[in-house]
Amino acid sequence: VDVPIVVMSGHGTIETAVKATKLGAFQFLEKPLSIEKLLPILDASVQNKSLPQTSKLIGEKRYQLIGESAQMRAIKRQIAVVAPRNSWVLITGQNGTGKEVVARNIHLASRRVDKPFVAVNCAAIPEELIESELFGHVRGAFTSAASDKRGKFELANGGTLFLDEIGDMSLKTQAKILRILQEQQFERVGGHVTLAVDVRVIAATNKNLEAEIANGNFREDLFYRLNVIPIEMPALKNRKEDLPLFLEHFLEIISKELGEPKKSLAPDAKKSLIKYDWPGNVREVRNVVERICIFVENEMIYKSDLPRLAVNSVQNFQMTSNEISIDFFKGLSLKEAREEFEKRFIISSLEENSWNVARTADSIGIERSNLHRKLRTYKIEPKQLKG
Repeated sequence: VDVPIVVMSGHGTIETAVKATKLGAFQFLEKPLSIEKLLPILDASVQNKSLPQTSKLIGEKRYQLIGESAQMRAIKRQIAVVAPRNSWVLITGQNGTGKEVVARNIHLASRRVDKPFVAVNCAAIPEELIESELFGHVRGAFTSAASDKRGKFELANGGTLFLDEIGDMSLKTQAKILRILQEQQFERVGGHVTLAVDVRVIAATNKNLEAEIANGNFREDLFYRLNVIPIEMPALKNRKEDLPLFLEHFLEIISKELGEPKKSLAPDAKKSLIKYDWPGNVREVRNVVERICIFVENEMIYKSDLPRLAVNSVQNFQMTSNEISIDFFKGLSLKEAREEFEKRFIISSLEENSWNVARTADSIGIERSNLHRKLRTYKIEPKQLKG
C-alpha cells in the first residue's frame, strides 16, 4: 500500500529537503511544528492533492545555489526557514553575487512554487513606463496603449514578485509601490477598476538603502516594509573557498550548452583564477569560463590558455587593445574564430612588449618556442621581432 510520507526535522536545510523528496517524501517540515501547518498537509496527503515539491529545486542547474563556505551555509539555512512562510525578503549585495538565484530558491522551496515567479529589473525600465510595467494599463491610457495590458503585479498573482534593483526606483514610484504592498490592491494606469492580488514580494539591491534614505533617495517606510527578512549576499572575494565549485559548475553547464566534452582546469590555471579577486563576482566567473570554453580547443585548460593572465591577477580578460566586435566573427566557424582571436591577441601582446618575443611569451604565460611556432602558423612578420 502506498502511504504518503511526511518528514519532519529539526535541522531543515534545502539539501535535506531535496533528499527527502527525492526519496519519495510527500512533504518536508521543520521544527517547531504547529498544528495549523500540519493539518492542511495531512489532509492533502490523504486526498492525494498536489502540494509544492521542494524537489523542484534540483530542476534547472542555472538556479543551483552553489557554495559550502560558512556564509553560504548560513544563507541556505535562512532560505530553508524563510521559504515556507510568506514573509517578505530583502536581498542585498554587490552586482553579480547571485541575488536572483537566492530569490528563485526561496520561491522554489515555498508553497507558491506552482504559481508564477515574475522578475522585474527596476533599473532597466524607463521612469515613464515603470508604472505601466508594474500595474498594467487600459487601452487608451496613453498614446501607445493600443490594448489592455496586465502588469507584473497581476501576472505574479498567487506567486512571487521579484523586484530587482529596488534602490533605483524613483520616489514617486516608491510611494505607489508602498501603497500597493500595504493594501495588496491597485488600479491599472488609466483604469478605474480596483484589482486585488496576493503576491509575495522579494526585493534586491546593490545599494546601501540606509545611506540612500539618509540622502533622501529612498523612502524609509518602504525600506521597513520590505526589510522583514534581510539576506546579505557576500562578495565572491570574501568566500574564495566557493570559487572552485563555481568553476567546475560553469565548466560543466557551458560545455553542455556548447555541445562539447567537459573541459578541465589544470592546477596552474585553477591557481591563477583563484588568486583573482573577481570584482564582477559570480557573473564574471561565468562570463570568463564561457570565453575560455569557446576559445580553448583542448579539453585541459592551462594557465597559458588564459588571456591576459598575469602571475598574480587576471587583467580583465580583455580580447585585444582594439576591441574585436562579435560581428567580426560572423560567418566564421568556431575553429576559424578561435584562430583569428589568437592571432590578434598575440599581435596585441607583441605590440605591448615592443615586439620582444621573450617578454611577450613571459607576459602571456607560454614557452618562447611555443610562441615562435604560433608566429609561423599565423605568418606574423618575423623581421619585426626581437629576442
